[in-house]
Order: sequence, then structure tokens, then C-alpha cells
Amino acid sequence: MLRDAINTAVKEAMKAKDERKLSTLRMVNSTIKNADIEARGQGKPPLSDDDLLGLLQKMIKQRHESVELYDKGGRAELAAQEREEIAVISAYLPKQLSDDEVKAAIAAVIGETGAAGIKDMGKVIGALKAKYAGQMDFGKASGLVKAALTA
Repeated sequence: MLRDAINTAVKEAMKAKDERKLSTLRMVNSTIKNADIEARGQGKPPLSDDDLLGLLQKMIKQRHESVELYDKGGRAELAAQEREEIAVISAYLPKQLSDDEVKAAIAAVIGETGAAGIKDMGKVIGALKAKYAGQMDFGKASGLVKAALTA
């Protein structure tokens, strides 16, 4: 489903002669194909849409890090290019949860799983990833889970 949307967007970008969008989407397709090849090498099926969402989030995170470095280095044109790529890739992610929604989701999952301490953190993160794939930054969420379980 997500693959089809990206491939359709590649064709539209070609017709519209939108070079930035086209190159970004081709890079996304390339990353997806590499991940599929790696999965096949490990005897796994092609990536599911949830796996693809995680892959897209990883690509966005990499670009945010690049923007930060380019801004520090005074390379505004490269930072702007990375921001444009982030905008293109973000279009394929579901709406991100707000901080309050993330905290509410964490509280609900802790209640559902019966997590009592820090040793249950993996169980909580696993449940969050299953329910909210692509909707939250799990790097930030893990810090919030840790805080909730130690409080």
C-alpha cells in the first residue's frame, strides 16, 4: 500500500518535473529495496507497511541530524535541502501524536500490560510499537516510559 503510494508519487514528480521530490522519492525507494534485500538474505518476507514506517522515520531522523550539523557549519543551502527532503518523506507518515497524546498512550499501555517497574520497559515499548507504529518518536517515548515506570 505504502509502496504503491510512493511509486505513484515518483511518476507524478517525473511528470511535474519536480526534481527535489523525484530524487528524494527515488532515494526512499532505493532504501526500501535495500532493506527488502537484507530481509530476504535473512530469510524474512519483504517489509510490511509498519516496517516501512519505521524505515521512513529513521530516514527523517537522519535528516534532522544532518540539518543540525549543516546549521552549525553555516551551510544553509544544504540544511534547506535536507528540510525539503524531510517534508517529502513526512508526507508518507501518519499524523504524529502530540506530547500529551504520547503520554496518554504510554499510561494506557502501562495499565494494559500491568508493567510495574523498569524491567517491564521492553514489554511497554513493544506494545507501543505495535499500536502506534509511525505515529511517535520511540526515542523520546522510551525516556517517557522510563520516567513513568520509575515514578
